[in-house]
Amino acid sequence: MRNWKKIILWSVLALFAFFVIDIGRYFFYPNISKLQKNRPGKTAFMEYREDTWQAKGIKKKISASWVPLSQISPYVMKAVIIAEDDKFWSHEGFDFEAMQKALEKDIKKKKFKVGGSTISQQLAKNLYLTPAKNPIRKVKEAILTSRIERQLSKRRIMELYLNVAEWGDGLFGVRTAALQYYGKSARDLSAREAATLAAALPNPRRFRPNGRSRYAANRAERIYQIMVRRGIVIEEYDEVIHEEDKDGEKNEAAEKPVTDLSDSNTMPESF
Repeated sequence: MRNWKKIILWSVLALFAFFVIDIGRYFFYPNISKLQKNRPGKTAFMEYREDTWQAKGIKKKISASWVPLSQISPYVMKAVIIAEDDKFWSHEGFDFEAMQKALEKDIKKKKFKVGGSTISQQLAKNLYLTPAKNPIRKVKEAILTSRIERQLSKRRIMELYLNVAEWGDGLFGVRTAALQYYGKSARDLSAREAATLAAALPNPRRFRPNGRSRYAANRAERIYQIMVRRGIVIEEYDEVIHEEDKDGEKNEAAEKPVTDLSDSNTMPESF
C-alpha cells in the first residue's frame, strides 16, 4: 500500500515538474527580440495546418507572403483594429475587460474558450502555439504576449500580425489574401475590402471573404460603418476618386490613401 502511495506521489511530482518546465521555458524561449528586424519563418499555425492536412491525406501547400506595413492599405490596419482589438494602441498586451466578458459568456455556456484576445495575444498564438483551447496553452500565450509587448513596438506587432494571420484555409498574410480574393496588391485594398477581410478573422476558414456567410457580411458592414463614423472613410471622396479612376485619370490620392489614416495616436471607439 505504501509503495502505491509513493508511486502516485512521485507521478504527481513528475507531472508537476513537467508542466513547470514546459511552461517556464517560454519566459526565455523563443528569442522574440529577433523579430524586431527579421521576418518569422514558418509559424506554428502554418505547421499545424500542414500536419492537419497530412493526417487527413490532403495534398496541399501553405500559401504565404510578406509585405511591409508601409505597403499595406491603412484601411486594413484600421478595420482589423476595429474588428479584433479596439484598444490595441493603449493596452500592454491584454484587454482585461474583454477577457472578463468572454469568461462570463463561457461560464453561461459551460464551455472553456476564453475569448477577448488582443492582437498581441493572437500574434503570440499564431507564431508559437496552436489553436488548442486549454488553460495550459493560455498561460503560455500570456507569457509570450507579455514578452512581445516588451520587446516589440506596436507598429511591428501590427506588421507581423497582418503578415502571419490566416485569411482562409492555408492562406497566410494580407498580401496573399488581397491577391487571392481581389486580384490586387495589399496597398490597393479599398475600405470595404479591408472591412470584409477583417470580418473573416474570427474564423477565416468558415467566414471566407468570398464566402456567403450572412454573419460575416453583416460584421463587415458594421466595421465599415464604424470606419465611416470615425472619419476614416469619407464616402463622397471615395466615390469621386472611383469615378476619376474609371475615366482613366491618374490621381495620386487614390494611389496613396491619406497618410493620417495610419496615425497610431488615434484612439478608437468601442466596436
